[in-house]
Amino acid sequence: MSTSVHNPDQYMGSLRQIIAQGRKRLGLLVGAGAAASINAPGSSEPLIPVVARLTEIVFSALAGKYGTTLDAIRGEIPDANVEEVLSRVRSLAAVIGITKVYGLDATGHKELSEAICAEIGKVVNKPLPDGPSPYTEFVTWIGGTARDYPFEIFTTNYDLLFEQAMERAHAPYFDGFTGAGEPFFDPSTVAKNDLPSRWTRIWKLHGSLGWSTNSRNDIIRVGGPTATHLVFPEHLKYEQTKKAPYSALFDRLGAFLSTPDTLLIATGFSFADFHVSARIDECLTANPSASLFAFQFRPLDEEPHATEIASRRANMSLYSPDKAIINGVAAPWLPGDPPTRDWGPIRAGYWGADSTGGTPQFLLGNYVHLARFFASSHSSQTIPAPPPSAIP
Repeated sequence: MSTSVHNPDQYMGSLRQIIAQGRKRLGLLVGAGAAASINAPGSSEPLIPVVARLTEIVFSALAGKYGTTLDAIRGEIPDANVEEVLSRVRSLAAVIGITKVYGLDATGHKELSEAICAEIGKVVNKPLPDGPSPYTEFVTWIGGTARDYPFEIFTTNYDLLFEQAMERAHAPYFDGFTGAGEPFFDPSTVAKNDLPSRWTRIWKLHGSLGWSTNSRNDIIRVGGPTATHLVFPEHLKYEQTKKAPYSALFDRLGAFLSTPDTLLIATGFSFADFHVSARIDECLTANPSASLFAFQFRPLDEEPHATEIASRRANMSLYSPDKAIINGVAAPWLPGDPPTRDWGPIRAGYWGADSTGGTPQFLLGNYVHLARFFASSHSSQTIPAPPPSAIP
C-alpha cells in the first residue's frame, strides 16, 4: 500500500500565483500568534504575548485584590484563559445582583471585568516597531497589487499593529467606524461593503484598543489606544448586540466565506475560539467554492482544533511544519524536483530549517515567513503554471 505525501512546491506555486494576480477575493484571519512572532525592540520577548502568556500576566497583576475570585473561577473552568474568565465574570455581573458568587456581588464582578480589560490593555498597547516587520510587508503586498475585490483582514487581536502599518504606508482602510468627533460604528456600511476595492477592510472581531462608549452607550472609536472596550457579543442582551459592532462583524465574516470563489488565509490562529471556528465551519459547509488555507505554527499533532475541521472539510487546507491536511488527507511533506531551474530562491521562502536548525520543514506557519512569502510574490521570477488539482 502506497503512503500519501504532500508536495509543498505544488501548493505554494499555486498560492504564489493567486496572490500575485489580484483577481481572487482574498482575506486574512489573524490570531494572537501573529504579534507573538516578532520580538519587542531590544528584547527576546514577543512584542505581544499569546493568550496563555497574556493570561498569566493579567492574573498575576490582579492577584493581590482579586486572587481568591480568579482562582475560584479558574478552578471551575479547566485551562481557562483570560477571555474565558472575563466572559464568566461579565455573565455573573449581569445576573447575580447583591448575591455573592466567588466572593463578589454584581458590582464587584463588574469592577473585576473592568480591571481585567485595563490589564489586557496595558499588555497589548504596543507600538509597531520602526523599520520593516511582517505587518509592513503584508501592507506593502496589499497595496502593491491592483485588486478586483477589497482585501479583508479579520482579527481576534486587540492591538493596533495593522492599523499603524496601514497609516505609515498611507494606505486607506475601513474598520466599520465613521465620523470625526466621535467616530461611530456603521453596520450598514459593513454589510454592504461598497467602498472602493483599494480600501482594505480591518474587522476586529473581539473589539479593540481605542474603542469606548459615549454618554448614549454607543460604542465609538476614540483617538488613542488607552480605551479598552473589550466585549464579546454572547454576553450582551439581544438589543445591545444588534447595536454593537460584534454582530455585524461576525456577519461580515460569514458573508465573506459565503461568497463564491473566496480564499481566507489564517495565520497565528489556533481555531480554539469556538465562536469564530463554528462560523467558519458552517460557511465552509454551505459554500464548497470557498477555501480556507490555515498556516499553523505547531506540528500537526499539536493543532487539534484546526485538524478537527480540516479533516471534515475538503475546502480547508491545513499546513503545519511537519505535515498537511489537504482534501481531508493528512500526510507528511515531501518536496519534489524543483518545477524550474530558478525555483530554489522561491522554495527557500517556504521550505527549510527553522531558526534552531535541524530537519527542513514547512516554514509558513510562522507569520514572519508568511508575510515575506506574500511580499515576495511580486518578484519577477518565473512561476510555472500549477497543475489543475492545485488550484483552489
